[in-house]
Amino acid sequence: MLTRGKNLPRRVVNVKSIATSEVKRILESRQDELDQFQRRTLDYATRFSKVEAAKAEELTGVLIEKFEIDRDTAVQIVNCMPKGIVELRVFFATGKRKIIPTAQLEEMLKILDKYR
Repeated sequence: MLTRGKNLPRRVVNVKSIATSEVKRILESRQDELDQFQRRTLDYATRFSKVEAAKAEELTGVLIEKFEIDRDTAVQIVNCMPKGIVELRVFFATGKRKIIPTAQLEEMLKILDKYR
């Protein structure tokens, strides 16, 4: 039987997309209190974080402000840190996301390269 840990909230107060590296930072700060699922999540975040948490938050803000994209898209870009235009274009290919000209995608890649 699974029980909820004492550290889990009883109700959702705020919903905000955060980068994998931020998840890693949060879980590492509470490492002694983690249940098995949180430990698995920490393991995943440790393996797949591409940049440090502070840089990830800063980069997310830069992408949102400079390219006027939504937070969810910016976070996914930071999580994946694409290296080419084709990889980057995937984030804008579906749904109601706006079309970004190639020149802006190249500029976005230059910004991503600064944070690698």
